[in-house]
Amino acid sequence: MFGNIGKMMQMVGELKTRLPEMQQKLDESRFTASAGGGVVSATVTGKLRIVGVQLDKELLGDVETEVLEDLIAAAVSAAQEQAADAAKEAMKELTGGAEIPGLGGLLG
Repeated sequence: MFGNIGKMMQMVGELKTRLPEMQQKLDESRFTASAGGGVVSATVTGKLRIVGVQLDKELLGDVETEVLEDLIAAAVSAAQEQAADAAKEAMKELTGGAEIPGLGGLLG
């Protein structure tokens, strides 16, 4: 029984050491997704911070404002989902697949 606790404490210590590096790596990572057949693209960091929105001006000629707003929201949402998935995978890598209560929000 105590062997498992010792192993968990060792893992927590390793997490504390590696977590800042992982957070920086995620913040430097970029995830881009598009909507509307490429009319709108959005880029976010691994910490879900929006760093860019690109619009294809050639294709926007007759797009209404509401449609454009919906496309931007869809592109940003898709990019944030990609980044969140990468953060989950990074946490799995750090913990060796073990779920440790309270660590789920440490990457943000």
